[in-house]
Amino acid sequence: MANIYKNEKTSLTNTDLTTLYTVPSNSRAIVKSLLVTEDNAGTAVVKVTLVDAAAAVFAVDNDVNLTANEKEQVLNEPLIMKESEILKVQASSGQVDVIASILEINREDR
Repeated sequence: MANIYKNEKTSLTNTDLTTLYTVPSNSRAIVKSLLVTEDNAGTAVVKVTLVDAAAAVFAVDNDVNLTANEKEQVLNEPLIMKESEILKVQASSGQVDVIASILEINREDR
């Protein structure tokens, strides 16, 4: 079993729903932090969703409002993710950077 500390990041430059992180099929994950930052002197509303292995969609936060150059920590507590679950993000407008700090727990010997 291996613990893998990692970060996943993306810049949202359009309104598309974007995959930020997918848990490998042989792992579980703990998302410790999810930071969103508006970095284009505009405004944006960010939506964060969790999609489970059966493709059911769950809202983590539907209404993260950002003003010009503002940052927001989306998670107050760690988020546990199971095998093959997907963390997705979407911004209504503006340019938004998203960074997730993750502990991935791989069940295979390395």
